[in-house]
Amino acid sequence: MSDNLSELLGRKPLDNNLFNKMGELAQATGSPSVEELDKLAKEFLIGTANTFGTASFYDFLKPENKGKKAYVCNGTACVCANTQDNVVAALNTKFDADEIGHMTCLGRCHENSAFHYNGKNYSGDALENLNNIIGVDSNFNQDRYTVKAQNKQILTAPFTTIQDYYKPFRDALQKDSALVLEEIKISNVRGRGGAGFPMGIKLQFCRNEQNDTKFIICNADEGDPGAYSDRYLLEQQPHSVLFGMLISGYVTHASYGIVYIRAEYPEAKHIVQNAIDELRLEGLIGDNIEGSGFNFDFKIIQAQGSYICGEETALINSIEGQRPEVRVRPPFPAQKGLFNKPTTVNNVETLSALHYIIENGGDAWRSIGTERSSGTKLVCLDSFFNNPGMYEVEMGTPLSEVINDLGGGFKSEVKALQIGGPLGGLVPVSKINDLTIDFESFSNEGFLLGHASIVCIPEDYPIMKLIEHLFDFASYESCGKCFPCRLGTKRGQELATKALTSDYKIDKTLFTDLLTTLEQGSLCAHGGGIPLPVRNAMQYFEEELKEYFIEK
Repeated sequence: MSDNLSELLGRKPLDNNLFNKMGELAQATGSPSVEELDKLAKEFLIGTANTFGTASFYDFLKPENKGKKAYVCNGTACVCANTQDNVVAALNTKFDADEIGHMTCLGRCHENSAFHYNGKNYSGDALENLNNIIGVDSNFNQDRYTVKAQNKQILTAPFTTIQDYYKPFRDALQKDSALVLEEIKISNVRGRGGAGFPMGIKLQFCRNEQNDTKFIICNADEGDPGAYSDRYLLEQQPHSVLFGMLISGYVTHASYGIVYIRAEYPEAKHIVQNAIDELRLEGLIGDNIEGSGFNFDFKIIQAQGSYICGEETALINSIEGQRPEVRVRPPFPAQKGLFNKPTTVNNVETLSALHYIIENGGDAWRSIGTERSSGTKLVCLDSFFNNPGMYEVEMGTPLSEVINDLGGGFKSEVKALQIGGPLGGLVPVSKINDLTIDFESFSNEGFLLGHASIVCIPEDYPIMKLIEHLFDFASYESCGKCFPCRLGTKRGQELATKALTSDYKIDKTLFTDLLTTLEQGSLCAHGGGIPLPVRNAMQYFEEELKEYFIEK
């Protein structure tokens, strides 16, 4: 990270954002030209190496993206469902091979066969209407999935009206912001993006910093294959997210809210912008809101295709227009974040919980769930379930209840569940009855709840092939900042590929050392997290994997 670059890039107003400008320049051809990048470098007083280095990192800015007209989802859910070869074959009848790229993931895990064309996502039986999609602004991109609450609707409660919904915010403006923050701390709401860190403490850290400029960032870069709960909230409950950001701004004394929305969710950007416009018309954002002296406004930043931007410091670098490399901590974002200013980053679902907490009090949220994992959690089920969709469950709910009662069981034979994305644990079906949906249960059993997305591994899908897929994903998406992750994930992928395609046997001791190096040496949870599902695979599927390993 360069402090000087952060300071330089922070001199421009958010409306004149370098990263957004790169995205706008890429829209016509798929990548900004060298001449355009040189011009941006001069405008923002940075080197041409900086603008080119940034643009060449992202899937949808890099020169290799020029001429791409369609993109195929290569997320784990679609890969395991074995639908994407047919998608590629169908698109090859309309486009040349070099006009087809990839995206991960499109949030269509409930029906698969996902692809992107002309600013819209498609899935399910959309391929049957390909002739009516190509070259036409069709509505075949619409999808349906079950949305159901196990008990009380909180995150999935129907939206009412702007006036009714934002009454708790107006009431909060009449209170001391310290008291409002105290309710959040009492609730013990923990980060839903995977880390599980208490939100109230995170906000308190930012509040304690003395600075006239502070930022609230919504991390809407939901890149975990299998997860589409953030997509649901952004597209169907956008005001829950904006409400949470407003409250976060009020209790930390921040005046700026940035919604960082992934490029793979193109519809979400327009829906959230419309919700922001509604708030402006109601006088709920801007200067001196409701005469309270609180100023707050929003800016949407469109991501450009990079999984690592789900890590908060890489996301901050991305917004600044730098390469999205992970920053060394300390200092933490609360002390030195976006443009070197105090910053709080929370994910979509975490922010959405604040409406219920502010309206009903922290004790109301804390009374739901378990002692250490309070409230409700959104759980996404993929297409292998009889009832695929998204379910709101109380923390502490047995995993078996989610799978069998809500999900209706499996459509076909399944041998494992990857829960919490590519860095989440690999849970064999034999362990389903041992787990409950909460942070502690998964941790105690050697897994990770994470985002709580569930991707099924079918009985006929080789576990070594899954290991290769996970390492390939981790290698491709590595920011490259630290060598354990940059090199280790690639070595893991190479070993798995070699074992699958030849009679080569992997030295189990050296392979285990590789996993340990990734865990202990990586700067962030990307390199540090990928060994977990691999270790789970080696523990629970030893018999299936033994043909690929040798012990010396």
